[in-house]
Amino acid sequence: MSSINILETPHVYELTPSVANSKQPVLVFVHGWLLSRYYWQPLVHLLQSQYQCLVYDARGFGDSVTKIDHSRLNHQPRGYSLVAYAQDLQDLLKNLKIKRAWIVGHSLGGSVALWTANIYPEVVEGVICLNAGGGIYLKEEFERFRNVGQQLVKFRPSWLQYMPFLNILFSRMMVARPLAVKWGRQRVIDFIQADEAAALGALLESTTEAEVHLLPQLVSQLAQPAYFIGGDKDRVMEAKYVNHLASFHRLFSSTESNVFMIPNCGHLGMVEAPDEVAEIITQILSKY
Repeated sequence: MSSINILETPHVYELTPSVANSKQPVLVFVHGWLLSRYYWQPLVHLLQSQYQCLVYDARGFGDSVTKIDHSRLNHQPRGYSLVAYAQDLQDLLKNLKIKRAWIVGHSLGGSVALWTANIYPEVVEGVICLNAGGGIYLKEEFERFRNVGQQLVKFRPSWLQYMPFLNILFSRMMVARPLAVKWGRQRVIDFIQADEAAALGALLESTTEAEVHLLPQLVSQLAQPAYFIGGDKDRVMEAKYVNHLASFHRLFSSTESNVFMIPNCGHLGMVEAPDEVAEIITQILSKY
């Protein structure tokens, strides 16, 4: 585990060894809201023999959280928008001297991946969005989502992590089949430890009407390939929203669609179905 300072905040990351004689790009994994780099472990385990893999904790989440100095961040113009997190990732790639990359983003991380491709096309060769989509703004649903999210973030007493039943509850949330309890435990830890300003900022700045409507325009303008992997039982990002955002990319109407649906899979595809996701990623990259 290593770290690099971005916006005066140490960003924790893990970079697997380079693959001998490989000309493949580095796979960069971006986690979703209130999560961390840990959920990519099953997928990295399957892919690291073929590709060098980079996982990291975004500013304010995972192990990149407790060191945030808000007195200094107040002087930073970047904030917690999607493009701000894309700029963070751009800085990370520059610091690590990564010259070629495909970015795999989960949920909110999928939007960050798309923005990174937009602002850093000379390095980002393609994007794979996992359990990510959108582009449709439903006012009442978004207001309800934002309100619930704000309440969850604001009410997180530290003693919650000592409630054993929460591990089980979190292992069953947003998935088609219960996960191992260790994943529920990790989700509890990430939920409680996430920095409040970052959690609220990322939630509120990414779900405005303007931001939601901007995503399809972004996808339509991408020169790089963009693929979308969804779960047919994902109730957080339903298939219709995955297909909607994917439809704005030129590959959607090609003979080979840019959308893959995994059966009996919920919102955490990298943990629920790592074998299937790894196979799809390998299949996509074999074309380039």
